[in-house]
Amino acid sequence: MADLRVSNLFSFNNHVALVTGGASGLGEMAAQGLVQNGARVIIASRKEGELKKCVDRLNKLGPGSCEYIVADLKDKAGCDYLAAEVKKRTDRLTVLVNNTGVTWGASYEDFPETAWDKVMSLNVKSIFYCELNPIVLSLLQNAASPDMPSRVINIASMAGISTLDPTATGDGGLSAPGTGPFSYGPSKAACIHLSRQQSSKFAPMNIMVNCVCPQMRRAVAAKEQNQSGKVLWLTNAAGGLIVKEGIEIFLDAEIRHSGGEDATIRA
Repeated sequence: MADLRVSNLFSFNNHVALVTGGASGLGEMAAQGLVQNGARVIIASRKEGELKKCVDRLNKLGPGSCEYIVADLKDKAGCDYLAAEVKKRTDRLTVLVNNTGVTWGASYEDFPETAWDKVMSLNVKSIFYCELNPIVLSLLQNAASPDMPSRVINIASMAGISTLDPTATGDGGLSAPGTGPFSYGPSKAACIHLSRQQSSKFAPMNIMVNCVCPQMRRAVAAKEQNQSGKVLWLTNAAGGLIVKEGIEIFLDAEIRHSGGEDATIRA
């Protein structure tokens, strides 16, 4: 008979998570939520100084643990390097949070080609090559079962569904007034669509793929529990019973099931 105690349904003690872009912002919030609930977390980023600072802070919080890997996910080689380093430390992953990302602001008329290349590489290609990597897939499969699938959470943005002109007109946007992150929204739209494809492809392997879409103007100032709470909900045992088909969570908006049925939620 199944163990239906809350302590079991919402336990993270058996989790081993990899969080890319985990030293700051939403990635750090996700890592903290997992660590404070007993998970072992590996965070990855380019900047070792930020990683060390984050790991020291999270390990003091406990009861879980945190460690880091310095990795630049701008290309497939960087993703392959991260996968190899993760395998040295663990033989399984229960959670992968793809949070690595970047934005670039410039005027529409002078928007550089490099702004497209860099943003698409980090915001889309890194997600594809991190999860597609045979090592990462094997680690996720090692931890997965029909009753307890492994989880992948891709961090997108409300910018991925917005059709408004992203040119900033005041403080609080993703770029300086008069400029806009014109490659950012399309990259996050691609992230959302890629997540849907991954959800279908990896479901037979008992790997669930979901997508979180924060409202970026509010994300930095938002309460940490509102951000990390979404990750905790998607990764606990009870959450696996709710979201097996894969969903996108649109923070401050709605939840849309990739299976076609919509449900409204205040996040």
